Amino acid sequence: MSKSAARAVADVEKGTILAAVEIKATPERVFKALTSTEDVLRWWGAEGAYRTTEWEADVRPGGLWQAGGEAPGGKAHVVSGEYIEVDAPHKLVFTWRPDWDAPNETVVTYLLEATPTGTLLTLRHEGFAGRAAACRNHGDGWSRVLGLLDADFAEADPAGYFLMRLLTPRPTFPADATPEELNAMRAHALYWKGKVGEGKAIVLGPVADPAGAWGVGVLRATDLAEAEALCAADPVIAENRGFRTEVLRMPSAIHA
Repeated sequence: MSKSAARAVADVEKGTILAAVEIKATPERVFKALTSTEDVLRWWGAEGAYRTTEWEADVRPGGLWQAGGEAPGGKAHVVSGEYIEVDAPHKLVFTWRPDWDAPNETVVTYLLEATPTGTLLTLRHEGFAGRAAACRNHGDGWSRVLGLLDADFAEADPAGYFLMRLLTPRPTFPADATPEELNAMRAHALYWKGKVGEGKAIVLGPVADPAGAWGVGVLRATDLAEAEALCAADPVIAENRGFRTEVLRMPSAIHA
């Protein structure tokens, strides 16, 4: 199983399902995909299996949500519930009431954690104690659902990889760095740490070149213009202190 493949485990004794998938998108984008009508209707369903055709959601604590769909042959189904906790884009907790499992009510929790390459989405579905078959069936279902979400982002995201070189003002840098340059470099480090968290930067760091130190990074962006814009917003570039960047597209990349 690949690192990004959706996976789910049903603990029938505890009546709990744990599922996870790593998605190459920011937590903000993934959270929107889980709650927006436009997004849900696009990805939640598969040809020949079932399709979500209706989605309404009042995404706030106490707000209600409802989804309607069709299975092959036109058999309709409805799932509804209430939001218990909303902490966008990190956590979403809601009740789950499918018409095929009435009158039972269970609780679903989504946790979204930023990773160097996107978002780790972890799902916990509780409340199946004493109902082993329902627990197993929902576990299989969540594995498929998270796989559909992952596939939707993989198809929609045309991002590529870019090599960035950060060139310093002079060969003797940083040995003779001024206080102002050191402050700018601190801001530079914080800026790129944030971009790593967003999945826009994969790795960055200094290179100990005997001819003069310089920095290197691998960026992830939709095109060269976006990669160059990321570099232009770097504090050491924006402050015009003599630093400059070179950005080149990587035609292909092998990564974890």
